[in-house]
Amino acid sequence: MNVLIVHESMFGNTHEIASAIADGLRQGRSPGDGDVRLVHVDDAPTVIPDDVDLLLVGGPTHALGMSRPKTREDATTKGATPAREGVREWIQAVTPRPGLPVVTFDTRVHVKMLPGSAASAAAKALRHHGFDRAERGETFWVEGTPGPVEAGELERAHAWGAELASRVSHGVA
Repeated sequence: MNVLIVHESMFGNTHEIASAIADGLRQGRSPGDGDVRLVHVDDAPTVIPDDVDLLLVGGPTHALGMSRPKTREDATTKGATPAREGVREWIQAVTPRPGLPVVTFDTRVHVKMLPGSAASAAAKALRHHGFDRAERGETFWVEGTPGPVEAGELERAHAWGAELASRVSHGVA
């Protein structure tokens, strides 16, 4: 099972979550059972290699959905690392691969009753773009825009990665 994790992260929170998911995927697989690659969206391929069995796509929730140039510019003024593009632009540029299981995830500030999710928006955009097996995965919580990741979320991300590995090995993903 080869897994590609494409993520967008400006403050480092989504990268931490993506890394924990990758570790969980690696731990949940049998030895010698493929590779788990973690790549920032700025460096993500626009053609998914044929050997990828599962694609994970994650990003921060900005203004109730996926980041946009304006929300990334705003984040940069608050100390975030500038990014060339976000998940939104990558989805538009990537060549669709029908039949490939795709699961999205996001990070967002834990505010009661605040709607919107980058994971939901990304799954919908991926399906619309031709990834017919794209589904919304998990949301992971951060304490504020710059973070940090809330206590227990890295462990939950690790466990979710192990669960995904089990699903893929049983042909359920």
